Amino acid sequence: MTGARRGLPFVVSAPSGTGKTTVCHRLVSEDADLGLSVSHTTRSPRPGERDGIDYHFVPREQFERLVRDGAFLEHAEYRGNLYGTSRAAVEAPLAAGRDLLLEIEVQGARQLRSRLPEARFVFLLPPSRAELERRLRARGTESEDVIERRLEVAAQELPEVLRYDYAVVNDEIDAAVGRVLDIVRCERAGRRDEVEARYGPAHVLAGIGGIAALLGTR
Repeated sequence: MTGARRGLPFVVSAPSGTGKTTVCHRLVSEDADLGLSVSHTTRSPRPGERDGIDYHFVPREQFERLVRDGAFLEHAEYRGNLYGTSRAAVEAPLAAGRDLLLEIEVQGARQLRSRLPEARFVFLLPPSRAELERRLRARGTESEDVIERRLEVAAQELPEVLRYDYAVVNDEIDAAVGRVLDIVRCERAGRRDEVEARYGPAHVLAGIGGIAALLGTR
């Protein structure tokens, strides 16, 4: 007699401004079998964000105590704020057979490769550097210095796509959500070869002119 199916974890990373939070929330609203892991952070909530829904917003002292207690599967500092994924928030749904979406910064994803080896890693790409800059400015909530720093960090993070299982260009939200759902559903069905051919990082990068084109260096 075989045991119950264990859920699949899907890790989604992207540079700030690429739209990963919007994509992740759309994914769980369109796939009833996919849950969303809620991370902890020490940053302040943005307008419209809700504690326990978007993040668990906690003071730095509490976060550091959780780190000492070994509560996090991964944690990282990003632009002066701490982010982490609790072990319990991931293990319980996976053990119950529920597939789980983890919205994780690039630093944290590096840790998860060894700590969550069954995870599938999806990198969301902006269609261009110019579009990424436009989206950051469209927020209207950040200074020029912050926007420039985010673009610098994005330039450092984009080459990491080659370490991911899949790459998806978020050129238009409905299309991007559809591509990630394609990956999730094919992985569930054991048809990994199909989506590797469509969304393997090298294939996707070739279609948009490579990393150099994304970085605006050519």
